[in-house]
Amino acid sequence: MKILLVEDDVLLSTALFDLLSANRYTIDIASNGQAGLELATSTEYELILLDWLIPKLDGVSLCRQLRSQGYRKSILLLTGKNSNADIVAGLDAGADDYVIKPFDPEALLARIRSLLRRNEAISSSTLTWGNLCLDPSAGRVTCNEQEILLTATEYKLLELFLQNPDRIFSRAVILDRLWGFGDAPTENAVTTHIKDLRKKLKTVGLTEEFLETVYGMGYRIKPAPNRSISVVQTNQDGKKKPAPKDMTAVNRVLERFRNSFVGQVVVLERLKTALLAGNLNEELHQQALHEAHKLAGSMGSFGYPEGSRLARKIEHLLLGDSSLSTEQISNFSQLVTALQQELTKPAVTSTAQNFPVNQTYRLLVIDDDTTLTEQLQAEADSWGIRIKVAPNLATARSLFSLATPDVVLLDLSFPGTEEDALILLSEIVERSPNIPVIVFTGRDTLADRLAVSRLGARQFLHKPATTEQIFQAIARVLPQPQTSEAKVLIVDDDPVILAGLSALLTPWGLEVITLSQSQQFWKVLIATSPDLVVLDLEMPIVNGLELCQVVRQDAQWGDLPILVVTAHTEAEFLQQAFAAGADDFISKPVLGPELVTRVLSRIQRTRRRSQLGGSKS
Repeated sequence: MKILLVEDDVLLSTALFDLLSANRYTIDIASNGQAGLELATSTEYELILLDWLIPKLDGVSLCRQLRSQGYRKSILLLTGKNSNADIVAGLDAGADDYVIKPFDPEALLARIRSLLRRNEAISSSTLTWGNLCLDPSAGRVTCNEQEILLTATEYKLLELFLQNPDRIFSRAVILDRLWGFGDAPTENAVTTHIKDLRKKLKTVGLTEEFLETVYGMGYRIKPAPNRSISVVQTNQDGKKKPAPKDMTAVNRVLERFRNSFVGQVVVLERLKTALLAGNLNEELHQQALHEAHKLAGSMGSFGYPEGSRLARKIEHLLLGDSSLSTEQISNFSQLVTALQQELTKPAVTSTAQNFPVNQTYRLLVIDDDTTLTEQLQAEADSWGIRIKVAPNLATARSLFSLATPDVVLLDLSFPGTEEDALILLSEIVERSPNIPVIVFTGRDTLADRLAVSRLGARQFLHKPATTEQIFQAIARVLPQPQTSEAKVLIVDDDPVILAGLSALLTPWGLEVITLSQSQQFWKVLIATSPDLVVLDLEMPIVNGLELCQVVRQDAQWGDLPILVVTAHTEAEFLQQAFAAGADDFISKPVLGPELVTRVLSRIQRTRRRSQLGGSKS
C-alpha cells in the first residue's frame, strides 16, 4: 500500500514515516501543498495523509482541488483544529476522515486501515445495495438484473451515496462534489435530481426506500435491506476477542523523543572522551553546553525528570571556564554516565497521556439497546467522554439523582412500559434546564419532533445512526473552549520543545505556530498575528530578551502578551526578563498543567481588557 504524506513538520513527518514504514506501507513525503498536489496527480496512491496547516497550498484547499479534479482515493486529514466548524469544513472539502493532533499512533493506524478497507470495497467490480448494482468499470446500473438508464448526473449521484454508506450529504456538499465551483447550479437542482433518481429506481421495481432525508442536514443512503452477517471470534465466556496489536511500531513512535535525547547525549559523551584524553576542544565544549541546556529543559517534559536534573548540573559545570579541573572532569564524566543510564529506563511519566488535555464530559445514555451502548462505551474515551447507561426510565431517574451529567442521550421508546420517555424529558429540562438533551429515536413523526422541540431538547437524532454521528451530535451541544480560534506563536531553537509545547496546547482549541529560527521572528509575527507569544530566553543569533524588547518598542504590537520559558529561575534572570517586557515566565522543564493554565488565563485576561476598551490606548 502506497501512502502520500503531506506534512511540513520535519520531526512529525519523520516519526510518521517510521511508524507507517514499520507497518509495511510505502511512503512518499511532500513538505508543502503544491508539491503534494503534483505528486497526487502524477502518482497512484491508496491514501493521502494530509496536514491542514501547510505552506503554499493549505490542506483543505488541496483536498477541495483534488476532489474537483475527480480524485477518488481516500484522504485522511491531520489537524490541530477541533471545533465543529473546522471539522465540517474539512469533511465538506472532501476529506474522508480526520484525526486531531496530538493523536494516538495506534488509533491513527486503525483509521488508516479502515479507509484502506473502504478503498478495497469501492474498487471492487460492483457497488451494491440489496438488488441494486452499480458497475463502475462498465458505467452500468441494474436492479433485479434489469438495466436502469440514468443521466450522467443521476449516475454520479447514485455512485456518491453507494461509496459513502454512512455519510450525510448536504445539498451544498453534493453541488461541490458533483459540479465543482465553476458550473454549479442552485441547490434546488439537487432536490430535483434526487427526486428523479428515486422515481427511476421505483420504476424498475426497487420497493425499498433507497435514500433517507435527514431533516435540516441533507440526505444519506438507508441501510441495505439484506445485510451480510459478519463472524466475530469470541472467547469461551462469549466476549469478543481483542484484535491482536502490533505495538512495536507504536512504541517506536512514542520513543521518538527519547531517541533524540540519545543523539544529544552522544555530544556530551564525545566531550567526556576528549576531556579524559586531555584533548580540550573549545568548539566541542560550546556544542556540549548547548545540548546540555536543551536536555535540561526538555527531558523532564517527556518523562525523565532525573535526566533534566543531571543535564542542568552538566550545564552549570560547563558554564564556567572551559579549562576544567581534574575533579570537575571526574564529576562531569560521572554525570554523563548517569545520564546515559537514565535513558535506558522507561519514562516515568508521559505528559501527553497523564495530563488531561481534553476536558472529560459525563454522558448519561438512556437506551435499552445493549449493542449500541456497548459500542458507545468502547469509543467514549477517544471523544473525552465518560458514560453511564440506564436501560430503563427508572434507572435513569436513579442515576440522575446521584450525579448530574453534562449531557443526556435519550431514546423515546422502551418496550414493556406504558410511560412515555417524553415525561422524563420534561422532568430533566425542568430540573436542569442548562443540561443539553439529545433525543435519539426511531420515531420520526412531525408530532414527535414538535413535542421534543417544545419540551426543550437540543437535538433530534433519528435512528439508525453511526456512533461517530452520535458523538458528533454530542460534541455540537457541549460547551466549546472560550479560547478557541486564539493563536499562539512559540519560538524555541529546540524542535523537541516546540513539538511538546504544541502537543500540549493544540487540544485546547488553540492554533499553534512554531518557529525554531529566531531571526525569522518579525516576519512570522506579522504574517500570523498571534494572540500570545511564548519565547525561549536562551537562543542563538537572537535571544528571547532581545525579541521581547523589539515587541515592546513597537506601537502596534507593544501590548502583545509574552510568556518567557527559561531553565534559569534565579532572581537576576527573571528581573532581566520582566525588565525586557515579559508578562510572565514558565520554568523548564515545562509542566503541562502550568503551561496550559498560564496561556489560557493570559489570553482570556487580554480579551476581557480588550472588551472593556483597555487593551490599547
